[in-house]
Amino acid sequence: MRVVLQRVSKASVTIDHQLKSAISLGLLILIGIEDDDTQDDLDWLVKKVSQLRIFDDENGVMNKSLLDVDGEALVVSQFTLHASTKKGNRPSYIRASKPDFAIPVYEQFVTLLSETLGKPIGTGDFGADMQVELLNDGPVTIIIDSKNRDF
Repeated sequence: MRVVLQRVSKASVTIDHQLKSAISLGLLILIGIEDDDTQDDLDWLVKKVSQLRIFDDENGVMNKSLLDVDGEALVVSQFTLHASTKKGNRPSYIRASKPDFAIPVYEQFVTLLSETLGKPIGTGDFGADMQVELLNDGPVTIIIDSKNRDF
């Protein structure tokens, strides 16, 4: 499982010109799922995302987590995070899971994160053509892959 975290002042998802979800201070989380992702990957990633200290404290030092700042989260599925660009100029998405596997894993990630944060999580619609807007705060953008925990 791979995520791209962006610390945001605000973010939103629009589908077919209709606002689906919007958050203020928090994280925009783009998530890519692959077939060998497990419950352990889910649990580890939810803990990492919620406890990662990338929000400023009173001294302007990144020392607070999403939990510490009572921040919000917006989770958007993005199979292109598993793009392979090794051959040619057209990315291959063979590592990305098909919807029958990915949708339940995505929904479980959202549920676990909601339980951890104690609040609802904004989402997009899996597989939809979405317009994602954000105001990246910092900018702070971090990539985490549950298969590379030593990284």
